[in-house]
Amino acid sequence: MNAARKIYCRIYQKVFRAALPLLPYRNPVIRHSIEDVNDIMQENKLKRPLLVTDGQIRGLGLTKNLERHLSENGKQPVVYDRTGANPTTEMVMEALKCYRAGECDCIIAFGGGSSMDCAKAVGACVARPKKDLKKMAGILKVVKKTPVIIAIPTTAGTGSETTLAAVIVDSETKHKYVINDFPLIPSYAVLAPSVIKSLPQSVAAATGMDALTHAVEAYIGGSTTGMTRADAEEAVSLIFANIEAASRHESTRSEACMLKAAHLAGRAFTRSYVGYIHAVSHSLSGKYNMPHGLTNAVLLPIVLEMYGSRVYKKLARLAVCAGLGDEDEGEEKLAKRFIAEIYSMNERLGIPKRIEGIKKEDIDELSMYADREANPLYPVPVLWDRRELKKIYRRASA
Repeated sequence: MNAARKIYCRIYQKVFRAALPLLPYRNPVIRHSIEDVNDIMQENKLKRPLLVTDGQIRGLGLTKNLERHLSENGKQPVVYDRTGANPTTEMVMEALKCYRAGECDCIIAFGGGSSMDCAKAVGACVARPKKDLKKMAGILKVVKKTPVIIAIPTTAGTGSETTLAAVIVDSETKHKYVINDFPLIPSYAVLAPSVIKSLPQSVAAATGMDALTHAVEAYIGGSTTGMTRADAEEAVSLIFANIEAASRHESTRSEACMLKAAHLAGRAFTRSYVGYIHAVSHSLSGKYNMPHGLTNAVLLPIVLEMYGSRVYKKLARLAVCAGLGDEDEGEEKLAKRFIAEIYSMNERLGIPKRIEGIKKEDIDELSMYADREANPLYPVPVLWDRRELKKIYRRASA
């Protein structure tokens, strides 16, 4: 990246960092049982929810208890269960029609990050009925209050139940864009281990590594605070200790720990942002409909290696948090051990070392979208432009 653009990016990031204490961040109210959803609705005098989920989750019967509980209490939900792995503008519009036709007054997002992204985008459209969804892409384009959003994660990974972001794929261009605004932070998050017990092992593993990516990118960036560093450190500690047992569903405790870790990582990155791993991952999942958690998992150690010595100090601290060594062993040694353990953990979890399906002829376009998403917003430890970002795609697909 040329010097002038680097200066612009860093000034832009410093302004946002200085504004952090003034911005209206909030944490969702945490509940731990599906039955609490009815109480939440009663407390807020809500009568008719739109339940946003996907067909697989509903087909597995995961929403059955919630739907029955709401119906028994006179709050029959309107259900939209056609959310895809990477929600599109078309899906958002379909869900919005369900919300309006059913005369709904709140939204329940039940699922992984995709269902939550779709639900948040519906909320944005309800808040701004005359504004095109594409025009809300970027930062602070929603502004107005959304309906109450209750988020129930079925994966211990995305942390979307606490973030201000909704990631949507344009149905026409296939480009993935992000809507960032404070009204999109859910009002409530229901962290119920019972909900994630039916998650396939491969999905649990990939989404757990997604949470690790959130924590690491938030931690190594330039916009951390004391609170986000503490959240990220605790998340890393919990993930290294529990991800393998949780992905195999060996104990409710490990699953609860992963839900907590994903939530803490979500809190960290929604304030301190992510970095090039996410920018590259978003471009891949938008173009090829690849699972976001899987691409993040593969990219995480590759990009950390590419950052080199600029991240050794912070990765060394995370290595200690992960129980991989002691502080007196030296930053470089600890940092490299941390990266090596991520490679090993991916292998134990059945996650591939490389991403198949990246076409060489698409790399120019992919790097353009990644550059556009990341710069100047993401406070990355090292600044790269399109030319340098191409190296990530090549290494990831080698």
